[in-house]
Amino acid sequence: MYLVTVLGNLLIILAVSSDPHLHTPMYFFLSHLSLADICLSTTTIPKMLVNIQTQNQSICFTCCLTQICLVLIFAGLENFLLTAMAYDRYVAICHPLMYMIIMSPHLCGLLILLSLLISTVNALLHSLMVLRLSFCGDVEIPHFFCELAQVVSLACSDYFINTIVANFMASIFGGISLTGIIFSYTQILSSLVRIPSAGRKYKAFSTCGSHLLVVFLFYGTGFVVYISSAVTDYSRKTAVASMLYVVVPQMLNPFIYSLRNKDIKRALRRIMSRTTFLQ
Repeated sequence: MYLVTVLGNLLIILAVSSDPHLHTPMYFFLSHLSLADICLSTTTIPKMLVNIQTQNQSICFTCCLTQICLVLIFAGLENFLLTAMAYDRYVAICHPLMYMIIMSPHLCGLLILLSLLISTVNALLHSLMVLRLSFCGDVEIPHFFCELAQVVSLACSDYFINTIVANFMASIFGGISLTGIIFSYTQILSSLVRIPSAGRKYKAFSTCGSHLLVVFLFYGTGFVVYISSAVTDYSRKTAVASMLYVVVPQMLNPFIYSLRNKDIKRALRRIMSRTTFLQ
């Protein structure tokens, strides 16, 4: 599963970087989404595989804190990248003549840097707040990786402030991103209604189909994790739900974009033909 995730996303990055026709804002964001998918999977899955292989389930506190921080950084980055991709589709469909002016390389790079900066600050905030907690000796995390809520709940000291801050930040960042995505697609739908040609409508909406599917997958699994942790105390169910969030979307994203996108498929075929020719 991990190899499928890494190879699939690497192929997307390779296809975008090697084909000049894909050097557009939409594929620029897609390649960074694939990179974030690889980083998020690499943060959790290799350690889990090592634990299974060695039959040693232990992890040091520093390593656990690092894992918490990295998961928050890359999950937050994916959250903002999906919003940027929705805005890109909004500009492309609603303001096509101004597309290359609005979505300039400068703005695209700024959006990536801003997303990474906000995600990093948020992750460092939560990590520093974990440091203020005290733990009574060795504790057992009922999870396959160090998930923030699970680690905080094991503290001997009061973690009420940590819970409030975590819920507040998740509501703010998730709410802003979802509002941006919903606004973008509301404007896209209203613009598509005014297009007289059915062919142009299909072409315009087909470019949004893959992104919408990835959005539903990312936020849908995140919602399942939140509900399962809030409703049930059964740790195994929560762990399975969290695996859906940090493993399944990252593995399926390359298939969603490659199977539904003619440009990506064409670029991948070129890569395969070059590889065959070199052999």
